[in-house]
Amino acid sequence: MFLVPRTPRTGPFARIPSALALLLLLAGAGVAGGATPRGTSDAGLRGLWVVRTSLTSPQAIARLVTQARSAGVTALFVQVRGRGDAYYAGGIEPRAASLRDAPPGFDPLASVLAAARPAGLEVHAWVNVNLAAPASGRLPAGNVLARHPEWAMVPRDLMAPAPRGRARARRPDLARLVTWTRSESATVEGLFTSVIHPDAANHTVAVITDIARRYAVDGIHLDYLRYPRDDFDYGPEALRAFRDSIVPEIAPTERARLDARLAAEPLLYTDAFPQRWAAFRRSRLTALVMRVRTAVREVRPSVALSAAVYPDSEEAAARKLQDWATWAQQGLLDALCPMAYTTDDRVFATQVADAVRIGLPARIWAGIGTYKVPARQAAEQARAARAAGAHGFVLFSYDSMMATPGGAAGYFAEMNRAAAEDGVPSRR
Repeated sequence: MFLVPRTPRTGPFARIPSALALLLLLAGAGVAGGATPRGTSDAGLRGLWVVRTSLTSPQAIARLVTQARSAGVTALFVQVRGRGDAYYAGGIEPRAASLRDAPPGFDPLASVLAAARPAGLEVHAWVNVNLAAPASGRLPAGNVLARHPEWAMVPRDLMAPAPRGRARARRPDLARLVTWTRSESATVEGLFTSVIHPDAANHTVAVITDIARRYAVDGIHLDYLRYPRDDFDYGPEALRAFRDSIVPEIAPTERARLDARLAAEPLLYTDAFPQRWAAFRRSRLTALVMRVRTAVREVRPSVALSAAVYPDSEEAAARKLQDWATWAQQGLLDALCPMAYTTDDRVFATQVADAVRIGLPARIWAGIGTYKVPARQAAEQARAARAAGAHGFVLFSYDSMMATPGGAAGYFAEMNRAAAEDGVPSRR
């Protein structure tokens, strides 16, 4: 059966059959594989990513929920941590600067929950995990990296040899890191906190756990759960931790030879053992995922834990050190959202099918890039995701839809016209 709103519709969706609900059978209904994530339905998830810029006023949130419900969306993924800031109240990190003009006491996450619950929508708190600061302008005083610049991930380019006589690698100052990051903005989105520095990892876990503890969300959704590129993290703490992990396995004479050169050549161990260095960094990220899962389950056992990941698992592991295939195999995540943002429908179908094959027992919610494709193509990709075995889809993003000539309402309407015209295949 179709999932339809329980109250009459109004507005642009009034004459459209079931809106996105028509895509229910096209987006993973009844697909086998994996236990149902907590907070989700067996019927197949139809999600919507909502960037933080759409959460800055009560009116914007009311409009979001109304349009999502009318369209047949079942889950909102709302970005509550963008760049080390909080789009919710009383958090560990500073309140987002874009909320400065919001009404006193306005809590975006609480407001979404209050509006979404009566509308029958799930709410997943979307957290940018390692991306913690922009590289534009001066960092806000309360930002985690402004307070703890030593927690930043460091690229290889900035790790110069230590001055003569010093035993440890020198850390580049934050201003130098910001300048370098701006020059690499095509592939590095901002400043990242270290996965390997223990205090940085503790902070990340604490932020996510605090959200899960204080807000009755259906899910915690992890994004930027990766390294910016494979030439990070060359910070002194990370280099030291890698050396400490290697030395028990090498002969004392070899260790003495390497250590004698270490002050002048801080990257010596990483260069001597490149495959081990890559595996070490991947394992530390996996350890962070495990810590987050354990901490979140302790405070809210029913929550679904999901992550947005690069769609090609091998590329993700090699270039972003994001070993999501292992995360799935170890049962660390309830669901994976491969970001199959492409205009090529054949590439999309292949990426989703590969994610389904590799990602079990986790469920696969296919990420569809609505900022790249027109509404009719998005509807076709939703059908392709179902055919590939996905358990649902998530559209990226509400904000890109709002920027189209017809707004989000027009984009949803066109998706559903396409679904209605093509019809719905029968169940098997």
